[in-house]
Amino acid sequence: MSSAKSPIPMAAFAVATLAPLPLLALGGLTGGGWLWAALLYMGLLSILLDQLLPLVESDGPDGHEFPAADALLALLGLLALALPALAVHGATNPALSGPEKAALVFTTGLWLGQIAHPAAHELIHRARRAQVRLGVAVYAALLIGHHASSHRLVHHRFVATPDDPASAPKGRGFWRYLPRASIGGFIAGLRAETALRQRSTRPGLHPYLTYALLSLTALAMAATLGGPSGVAIWVLIALHAQLQIHLSDYVQHYGLTRAPLPDGRYEPVNTRHSWNTAHWFSSALLLNAPRHSDHHSHPSRPYPTLRLPDDAPHLPWPLPLAAAIALFPPLWRRLMKPHLARLAQEPPPPPSA
Repeated sequence: MSSAKSPIPMAAFAVATLAPLPLLALGGLTGGGWLWAALLYMGLLSILLDQLLPLVESDGPDGHEFPAADALLALLGLLALALPALAVHGATNPALSGPEKAALVFTTGLWLGQIAHPAAHELIHRARRAQVRLGVAVYAALLIGHHASSHRLVHHRFVATPDDPASAPKGRGFWRYLPRASIGGFIAGLRAETALRQRSTRPGLHPYLTYALLSLTALAMAATLGGPSGVAIWVLIALHAQLQIHLSDYVQHYGLTRAPLPDGRYEPVNTRHSWNTAHWFSSALLLNAPRHSDHHSHPSRPYPTLRLPDDAPHLPWPLPLAAAIALFPPLWRRLMKPHLARLAQEPPPPPSA
């Protein structure tokens, strides 16, 4: 298969991420084939297109402003805040059948976990306060507002070490990893934010209180739209999206570790500490999140310019397919074993200047 020689265009990011939303909107209002089309898009089409379209190996231009990229992030963030409300409305609509309601809830969770999450992740890494706040609002609406703290203050600092709840050691299956990733991430982020405030002369409102207030506002909206059933549906959608978030962290760091140094610290983060994929369509769908090594090296680099380092570990499957495999730990461990063994035999990259 030949490789594409140009970076992913902005139009591809926009089309890939936005295309499921009209299907979900129409399906939530009228049911029928729109919902099944949205489910097939999120569940199967991305995997199929990744097999048909060439891999992307080239890099986007660096050092440029990307107003279209920022506009897409803002649009995705705002749509992510509205979509759960639409799903609650549809799932409490007696005109929709039980299977249609299940498809609406499941597909909404997929979109929020696979597309809204990368968008919010990009936003919390931006310098502008308005963008960070939008990213926080998206996570809080998904009842995982603390991810904005644990990801930036804990994961990026301690990735690929035992101190990072989001990094899975070799051999640990996803379902054993999940409780520590979720509960441990909450606690680690709380400690990091509290420590920051203890050192500050103007600490302000604790972010965890902000996350709680935003999440309660989201649940109040769910109750207004659908009563107790609306709240239950919103929580179910949020939990499904959270599962996608934790699966992404699990897959992108499984079995990769930073070597301890004589002084007790760990070696600096390098390209060897994240798994990457080069598949064209899922890269567009996930806003280049599969180019994960470069993100850890340059957290503020805009997603259109993220690169695929030659010495970075590469998964043979698109990220959504890898996440699906990870749901079955024995299969995941068996398939990952040769890739970890090969990586262990390769020489480490030279230290960066």
